[in-house]
Amino acid sequence: MRRHRKVKIVATLGPASSDFATIRALFEAGADVFRLNMSHGTHEEQRARYDIIRKVEAESGRPIAVLADLQGPKLRVGAFAAGPHDLADGQAFRFDLDATPGDAGRVQLPHPEIFAALEPGAELLVNDGKIRLRVEKCGADFADCVVTAGGPISNRKGVNVPDVVLPLAALSDKDRDDLEFACGLGVDWLALSFVQRPEDVIEARELARGRAAILSKIEKPAAVRAFSEILKVSDGIMVARGDLGVELPVHSVPPIQKRLVRACRAAAKPVIVATQMLESMIESPMPTRAEVSDVATAIYEGTDAIMLSAESAAGAYPVEAVATMDNVARSVESDPTYREIIESSRQAKRQTVADGIVAAAREIAETTDISAICAFTQSGTTGSLVARERPRVPIVAMSSEQRTLRRLCLTWGTHCVLTPELERFKQAVVNAAKAARDFGFADETNQIVVMAGVPFNVPGTTNILRIAPCDERLIYRTDPE
Repeated sequence: MRRHRKVKIVATLGPASSDFATIRALFEAGADVFRLNMSHGTHEEQRARYDIIRKVEAESGRPIAVLADLQGPKLRVGAFAAGPHDLADGQAFRFDLDATPGDAGRVQLPHPEIFAALEPGAELLVNDGKIRLRVEKCGADFADCVVTAGGPISNRKGVNVPDVVLPLAALSDKDRDDLEFACGLGVDWLALSFVQRPEDVIEARELARGRAAILSKIEKPAAVRAFSEILKVSDGIMVARGDLGVELPVHSVPPIQKRLVRACRAAAKPVIVATQMLESMIESPMPTRAEVSDVATAIYEGTDAIMLSAESAAGAYPVEAVATMDNVARSVESDPTYREIIESSRQAKRQTVADGIVAAAREIAETTDISAICAFTQSGTTGSLVARERPRVPIVAMSSEQRTLRRLCLTWGTHCVLTPELERFKQAVVNAAKAARDFGFADETNQIVVMAGVPFNVPGTTNILRIAPCDERLIYRTDPE
């Protein structure tokens, strides 16, 4: 029988991965979710990629999730009159709203919202934190600073303001256009950048109108501080370590990552660990040992998914990068220590009938000879609850809702199977047994756990757990109508 990888792989598409052959190769190498980065490329290019993904999905017979990542507001300095300037430690430098091209002593910062939020002592970071300045004096249209870490500054470099919550919406006008376009395409997940507060997520949810699930990117200190509230209103989370590592001390990012992953698991919501996971594979066919260790650490922590960005979008070895992640995941998941860590971090949370049933299913599967847990799930909640338990046996998530299955492609351990609409529990058991056999998780001599809700096709009604044989003749002989 086949080994079933539990952690999911998210691959970003871009110039290096926009044709059918490459996207299919990425899927065959192990990609479960494809990310469309709305910061790059036109709507026409993104539509072409989306259409290819759906063609690969149809050919493979397996659901594939598509995640559209919104850019968010980008804070940048203006232009300089005479090209780049080197800022020296200790020198004075001014940011203001004046559109006159900058010089060695000042430059435009065309964001009045930043000046409105600044206070003396706040820090401004330029060019991914390579240049750092401390605000000495500020007003509604200027900030006089002292350079604390110098370096070359040039046109349109990005600016980070880690110390304050900026009065900026997470959605720019471009993001609103991109959101509507992505929802019209039919993407399954929307990743929301620049989240600072739960209200940012609520706004995006209202605009999406249920057409896509909302995934909040945690990339700002304000989002870390408000994480509990943000998690409550999000369908999933991305730990965006690149920006976190700019706005926070880099040594603080690993414990934040671990804390966020555990919180998401407790809430039964998928979490992606992202950014620079196999960065060297943009140019090299082999990753560094440290990168492999980083990917493995995220898997040991129990993350639902690990993500490739430029490695698969613009790198020279996109398929090799996915295959590397797949190999690392399979190696980690076959390590007995992995099970020890996953099971020791399991948090008992029994509040509903469904909670109790999925916990019982996991315990039965681990104490008896069960080959798979088959969960019928209309909205995806039951599949997510089973995944939270991190069972040792495969999870077969079954639904008549294609949209539900696509979204579950991001969730740990779920193998998603489309079923016809069912009316009787016996039909569900027969379908579950057939799926377990067809996908190599069981044969006719094995047993499976089947979970469903009666009445069927009603979200939130999980109320039946059945130990069933995989031999359909035995099902018909022994199961009640």
